[in-house]
Amino acid sequence: MSANFTIRLPKRLLEKMRKHREVNWSEVVRRSTEEYLKRLEELSDTEDAKTLLARLEKLGVRREDLEPLPPDEEERLYREMVRREWRRVDYSTRVQ
Repeated sequence: MSANFTIRLPKRLLEKMRKHREVNWSEVVRRSTEEYLKRLEELSDTEDAKTLLARLEKLGVRREDLEPLPPDEEERLYREMVRREWRRVDYSTRVQ
């Protein structure tokens, strides 16, 4: 079953849409609405920040561990992680 839904559009937007009569605008709105609702539902499934912080603290994560590092330190750690990962992958291919 379906129902009609009326929306109000600015004139300039409607004029642009009329230039593309080949587009099924009802379908565009329907799909866009479905995608938006899906994102809203996914967001409602997530924890709020306070709950997440409490859970992390129970696991032993300190609040100061969650603070961002200076960009150069982030870059250094990233490069170290990449180097170690390459070494791990390289080692695993040699062992086989």
